[in-house]
Amino acid sequence: MPESRTPIQEGAVSGREAASAAGSRWQVAWRALRHRNFQLFFSGQLISLIGTWMQSVAQSWLVYRLTGSALLLGSVGFASQIPVFLFAPLGGIAADRFNRRHIVIATQVAAMLLAMLLAAVTLTHTIDHHVWLIFVLAALLGVVNAFDIPGRQSFLVEMVGKEDLMNAIALNSSMFNGARVIGPAIAGILVVKIGEGWCFFANAVSYVAVIIGLLMMRVQSRPRASQASPFEHMMEGFRFVNETAPIRALLLLLGIVSLVGMPYVVLMPIFADQILHGGARGLGILMGATGVGALFGALTLAFREGVKGLGRWVAWCSAGFGASLAVFALSHKFWVSVILLLPVGYTIMLQMACSNTLIQVMVPDALRGRVMAVYSMMFMGMAPIGALLGGVLADRLGAQTTVAIGGLASVAGACWFGLQLPKIRVEARRLIVAQAVGGGEPSEMTTQAVED
Repeated sequence: MPESRTPIQEGAVSGREAASAAGSRWQVAWRALRHRNFQLFFSGQLISLIGTWMQSVAQSWLVYRLTGSALLLGSVGFASQIPVFLFAPLGGIAADRFNRRHIVIATQVAAMLLAMLLAAVTLTHTIDHHVWLIFVLAALLGVVNAFDIPGRQSFLVEMVGKEDLMNAIALNSSMFNGARVIGPAIAGILVVKIGEGWCFFANAVSYVAVIIGLLMMRVQSRPRASQASPFEHMMEGFRFVNETAPIRALLLLLGIVSLVGMPYVVLMPIFADQILHGGARGLGILMGATGVGALFGALTLAFREGVKGLGRWVAWCSAGFGASLAVFALSHKFWVSVILLLPVGYTIMLQMACSNTLIQVMVPDALRGRVMAVYSMMFMGMAPIGALLGGVLADRLGAQTTVAIGGLASVAGACWFGLQLPKIRVEARRLIVAQAVGGGEPSEMTTQAVED
């Protein structure tokens, strides 16, 4: 006869099963950290990114304090990111031809030196009479990022392998946005207490952690891409993107949102000061709120094991981002605005992380660097054009109207992408199966595609 259990015993068994299931879910969420190389990268990058966000907020406030101009705020955003659009193809070629770890080490050292230089000219008050130096240093950092982003994104697969790639992307995004919560909050306090220059100095010091982690890694060498001419090599990547409908659609939507939606970031000092009356500390809180939402968005993806349905997530998140942003633009109350930035951060991070995941599971490794370079051009490269456009419109129409228009345009982009999904479903599924990734065994992958 089967063994009978008392209600107390049944409850104990159910409790153990629930605890086991919860433990299993957390193991899934952190599975990429079982790789030593990713552990080193994760810990070092977390410290470095806190410094990066401190510099970002402090630099925006410095420009606003010295000039009071929405146009110049947008112009600095343009100067810092347009090099990504111009030079990312070269960064993609480098990522596919050379050692990716060495590329990332070089870019981190260069970024550290630029942060130290910015700290020096700020602390010596040289910057007060030579605002153009901010533009020059921002542009140079943009050139560094043009090589760093394709190299770092394509290096992820070498740290964790294809099996844990999606989780590594999610955890990398979580780390980015965890720092996005902490960094602006610290910067908001330090700017008021000791000034922007020390934020820049702290950022320079923070790069030491990630450089040490990269030097400690042990990475197997991989075959280099064919040594065709650089131009042919670059065009091969562009052709692959143009001829691959699912990747092309994902990148176009990303470009639309970056162009029309993301300028809200460079206009945030105006919201913090003129509209919500929060000053530098308020700017840190507003940026931190976006980071909290984005952190939860990245963690949401970390708990997933397959890519099934991510295409639908991309469409809904783009629409949610645009709607939340439009409502935020109408708010005149500080804490209401803080709350509204939570879904803004949540949805934009999910859209970007899901897009990154889907692209990486569809692209062959030999083309990974060049395709991630196009991703960089759409993600960061379109943002400076949007920042400049946003600054011009904000000068004429006001920051609130400009951000509201961008939100509504993002919703329109989401509707377009939603109409494309049925057309690209089959090809996306085929590409995922071909790359033998997607969260399970190859036999499962037919069901782990973009859409059912």
